Amino acid sequence: MSTKTVHYPWFKKEDIDAFFALFQNNLANFVIIAVTMIGLGFPASLVFGKVIPGVAVAVIVGNLYYAYMANRLAQKESRSDVTALSYGISTPVMFVFLFGILAPALALTGDPELAWKIGLAAAFLSGFIELLVSFTGNWVRKHLPRPAMLGALAGVAVTFIAGEMLFQVFSIPVVGLVALAIILLGVVGKVTLPFNIPPSLCAVIIGTVLAFVLGYQSANTLQDSLANIGLYPILPSLGAFEGFGYLFGPLVGLLAILLPITIYNAIETMNNVDAMAAAGDSYDVRECQAVDGVGTMIGAVFGGLFPTTVYIATVGSKWMGAGRGYSILNALVFAITAVTGVIAALSELIPLAAVAPILVFVGMSMVVTAFDPNDRKYYPAVALAMLPYVANYVMTRFNNNAGEVVQGISEGIVPLGQGAMFTAIILGAIAVCIIDKQFIKAAVFSLIGAGLSFAGFMHAPELSFNAAPDYSLGYLCIAILFSYCAFRKTSKEAVASPSTLSSKRVAS
Repeated sequence: MSTKTVHYPWFKKEDIDAFFALFQNNLANFVIIAVTMIGLGFPASLVFGKVIPGVAVAVIVGNLYYAYMANRLAQKESRSDVTALSYGISTPVMFVFLFGILAPALALTGDPELAWKIGLAAAFLSGFIELLVSFTGNWVRKHLPRPAMLGALAGVAVTFIAGEMLFQVFSIPVVGLVALAIILLGVVGKVTLPFNIPPSLCAVIIGTVLAFVLGYQSANTLQDSLANIGLYPILPSLGAFEGFGYLFGPLVGLLAILLPITIYNAIETMNNVDAMAAAGDSYDVRECQAVDGVGTMIGAVFGGLFPTTVYIATVGSKWMGAGRGYSILNALVFAITAVTGVIAALSELIPLAAVAPILVFVGMSMVVTAFDPNDRKYYPAVALAMLPYVANYVMTRFNNNAGEVVQGISEGIVPLGQGAMFTAIILGAIAVCIIDKQFIKAAVFSLIGAGLSFAGFMHAPELSFNAAPDYSLGYLCIAILFSYCAFRKTSKEAVASPSTLSSKRVAS
């Protein structure tokens, strides 16, 4: 092994384009977080004074560590073309936290400060779970059918991401449609835009200009955005530890959302690191999962409540020829913009309709990704896994009145939406096992579904003993059915085997 020190530059010109791609991705998430939380009823002082700086801390820590990892890999392999991993807020998990953790916490407590603390506790716990999963991630990945996991996330994508953001696009049609058209032209159609400007940046600029020209934004908006410029110190908070009392108390049912989405996040990091290995830079998957988990925990200690992950966009940065400079620059820029209130100003200045198309595309990509890597025979499993989140979206958007409003439509909507992530994974996994004729595995997943229903992780409003007896019984019944199918399959194979041997002897 060579001990020669390789010159690995801190920054090079190829890092510029990669920086803008990563910065826009994170900036869009920051703006969505700010606008959505304020829309839910959280005060701007809390969002801009505590949440945004706290999330920025997680982004800073992770980007700097991945730059360090890139240098370590460059020295180990004696080459200077190593690209640091892209890192930031996990977009699908962000939406689950917004609408699956924060919204119900605020609805049940009526106290934004307390709901924020519960969110901090959830984020800290999510980071800790991902840290633990880093030791067992390969086992989870091996035994959890990928179509089921991807289908569950596609359900989140089509409802809370693409669907919810498409509603925002049409809230200001001229602004939203023009911005959406730019995203589709540049990203989907691969049309080169003037001056080679990145499509997402172009969409935000044109959308914002149109909003001002058409009167949706005004000089007052500009004044309000500039008023947000100031000093927002990054300070630690004990809020996460105060929130644990509620997370493991009255709101323990939120664990039904938290556990599966954290496992997804860990597996997604694994997949994206694998993709980077295929592109030429092989990082330690377990270390990356641990970094994501620790980064999320540190962010929670400083007031941020959104889990982080390695981005699949890393491969794009590799193609651009980026090194570690873009990751370091991203950390520095977010440190400055969070502390000075620039992100707060941009959140006020940029209309949601101009940013929403970027997230519509993200949602579209997630749905496509759910089907694309899977064999066509698994498409029904992916589609089935998507459906529980349709019910979850309907019930959560009606907030506390969900039961009353939706009950007249169907009695199954609310229980199907409760614990939707678990339900989606269980149903998708059962479908995959049936397609592969692995009936014993289908029975095992059915028994897991019965246990989760019994404890209230699925089909119940809260965790309790024998929480959803009808559903537990239903899953037990299909477990028996699948066991019978496995017995019949084994019997037929046993009968067919001697006759096959006899035929071979006659032929010989």
